[in-house]
Amino acid sequence: MDSDMRLATAGDLARVRELVDNAYGHYIARIGRKPGPMLDDHAACIAAGRTHLLERDGALLGLIVLVPQSDALLVENVAVSPAAQGLGLGRRLMDFAEARARALCLPRLRLYTHVAMIENQAIYARLGYAETCRVHEAGLHRIYMEKPLA
Repeated sequence: MDSDMRLATAGDLARVRELVDNAYGHYIARIGRKPGPMLDDHAACIAAGRTHLLERDGALLGLIVLVPQSDALLVENVAVSPAAQGLGLGRRLMDFAEARARALCLPRLRLYTHVAMIENQAIYARLGYAETCRVHEAGLHRIYMEKPLA
């Protein structure tokens, strides 16, 4: 069973919101509020051509939101459907981000995660990301991480 990546369109908005809510909902109790991705303006991200979908047989399994910056490609959101977790799809999405950064001639990838999302921090560290700073922004305690590209 192969999966495909494509840019999200306005018609995908409801599915994008549902996937993000399902992927991040379990963090509400841990951090005491909705995580940032659940509050994002998904319509604007889609309209800006930043949201990429990972589908298999018409089912939305994951997504990644990429924002080019002057010195890096920001991974603003990566989400995998809870039903599809553990299948390597998060890694596939992160590999896609790395390929996009290289295509844009950007020297690094940057991302952030909530300090309470310790599982994500461990995953990113295994993928070669290192913490660069901790900030409080948008009412959230975030850890920024970067991965230089060779």
